[in-house]
Amino acid sequence: MKKIIVIVFLLSQVVVKAQDAKFGKVSQEALEEKFYELDSTAEAAYLMKKRWSYFDYMPSEGSFQLYTEYHLRIKIYTKEGFDYATKLITYYTPDSGENESVSSIKGYTFFLEENNVMKEKLSKKSIFKEKVNDNFSQVKITMPKIKEGCILDLKYTVTSPYAFYIDDVQFQLGIPIKYLETKIDIPEFYKYNKKRKGYYILPVVNNSKPSKIGDTDYTTETFTYKGNNIPALKDDEAFVYNVDNYRGGIKFELAQTDFLQFQGGVKNYNTSWSAVAKQIYDVSSFGGELRKSAYYKDEIEALLATRNNDYEKIAAIFQYVKKNIRWNKSYNKYAQNGVKKAFKEKTGNVADINLMLTSMLRFAGLDANPVLVSSRGNGIPLFPTSRGFDYVISSVTFSDGKYLLLDATEFYSMPNLLPTRASNWKGRLVKKGGASKWVSLQSSKSATEDTTMMIKFDEDLIAQGRIRTKYDNLNALRYRRSSNHVKEESLIANYEDKNNIEVEEFSVDNKLNISKPIVRNVKFESEDLVEGIGNKLYIEPLLFFTERENPFKLDERKFPIEFDAKSKEAYNVLIDIPEGYQIEKLPEPLAIGMPNNMGIFKYQVRKMGNRIKTSCVLEFKTPTIAPQYYPYLKEFYNQIVKKESEKIVLSKI
Repeated sequence: MKKIIVIVFLLSQVVVKAQDAKFGKVSQEALEEKFYELDSTAEAAYLMKKRWSYFDYMPSEGSFQLYTEYHLRIKIYTKEGFDYATKLITYYTPDSGENESVSSIKGYTFFLEENNVMKEKLSKKSIFKEKVNDNFSQVKITMPKIKEGCILDLKYTVTSPYAFYIDDVQFQLGIPIKYLETKIDIPEFYKYNKKRKGYYILPVVNNSKPSKIGDTDYTTETFTYKGNNIPALKDDEAFVYNVDNYRGGIKFELAQTDFLQFQGGVKNYNTSWSAVAKQIYDVSSFGGELRKSAYYKDEIEALLATRNNDYEKIAAIFQYVKKNIRWNKSYNKYAQNGVKKAFKEKTGNVADINLMLTSMLRFAGLDANPVLVSSRGNGIPLFPTSRGFDYVISSVTFSDGKYLLLDATEFYSMPNLLPTRASNWKGRLVKKGGASKWVSLQSSKSATEDTTMMIKFDEDLIAQGRIRTKYDNLNALRYRRSSNHVKEESLIANYEDKNNIEVEEFSVDNKLNISKPIVRNVKFESEDLVEGIGNKLYIEPLLFFTERENPFKLDERKFPIEFDAKSKEAYNVLIDIPEGYQIEKLPEPLAIGMPNNMGIFKYQVRKMGNRIKTSCVLEFKTPTIAPQYYPYLKEFYNQIVKKESEKIVLSKI
């Protein structure tokens, strides 16, 4: 009991020191610390993470500006933590409009040298600013003199003319936080909805104070969040799209402004998803772009001349846009330079391309509409917010109510087969005039992988075999995206390294024919697929396709398991029994399932004449598994790994 009390006291002392520490000064005790007390695996930790956001009235502008000051102190424990010595700050700098800025950047690196506390000042030469895309810029800060055990002390301020936009309050990150303090000061003219996110929450302390602008009195409300020893939520767990969705925090979304005291008015924002969609549709770089058609009229009329039905029209226009307009990798729900310029220059952002596609489909007489999407990197919008959408795709609705989803930024995509970046939960379909509704973005088709392998052993037990693998739906799209641009010799080398074999023949069919599955054929040889001990041979039934490790390692998981789509993997392996040997033992069959039929696994090894045939099917019938089913999934995979590791035993005749 005394030991526990001592540990708690020491931790509280560390917290107090973190709270009271001034910028540019750290203790020798902190520098001597070898690991984080509550998580010895942490490569780094925030000793202190402080933020203060506040509004300041600018008389010359007649409006408020939003300032956010940061003070970050990070302890580096291992070389793996060196990445935290580089800080990237992204800020809004649209080509047209007012820009945010980053200023007052100051930093030190503290380290021990011959048992003395030393510090190195951050140089201006280590601060780089660059334009990332048409909407954002970035400051890159590289801290000096990095070594294991050092402490980084950094301060900076972000200034924004967009007073309505308060950055999310982050309680939890990928490394632990010893002490966190966030304070948000909001004048009474702004009313925000506050929505918690993730699974870690801190209490809020709410206070108010009188403020004044000239002769105008008003109240400023302060929201303060404090926390000690906050655990990390890392992004190394399998099957999660965006771990930030599940890290604890608070989202602020502007609901209303009230400037009656300044002879202004009351304005409501984002009161419903319908209002959000209508607001976006009314922006000229969204709805206005859909009304333009003269720039493509001649080309599309010629394209449609030989098309006899709606499906042919859709296919022709979809392929035309994919082939002729290149995506510049920029996400946005609004057109970058306009669809006319994108058409002329044959390049554009997401909105340029998919709003153009929607307009062309409407020109062909189809019921085509844009669909607002939050990309996977942007997370899942929790309440009505225009910030929740950063991407747009196209749709066509038929008379029976069924619809197709199209994304022409992805060359290898198909109707209703979106790239994973866009297949995030639900999208908001926006009709002419701004009326809207939710539609599912998930593909109804399973991502499939079907493999057949035939193998035989020569008298020296060297394996010779052939493999045919068919990838369909999302798996085919993935293969084309990752491999079509790679030279064949590199694909062969990677396949050999992955499976510890020597490839003799290699071919891939339908690389560009996206209406058909990818089919890969491999002829190979290997000396490592059988283990001989005495007069017996031991062979894994699935050979190098064996699942040897459970991807789910956490004792518990608080967030969902997210697959890209429903999936099905099937393996059929036929092994010729080597001459002079007989079967002594085969693994027993196994058929298991997840609750509610979410997943199934079927496995059977049997004798067929002079061959052994292994059949294996792993199927998930849902793309998302809720966290309460995690223990079942983990045990499900434990049994898979255990079963597939059981070996065929052959003995000499």
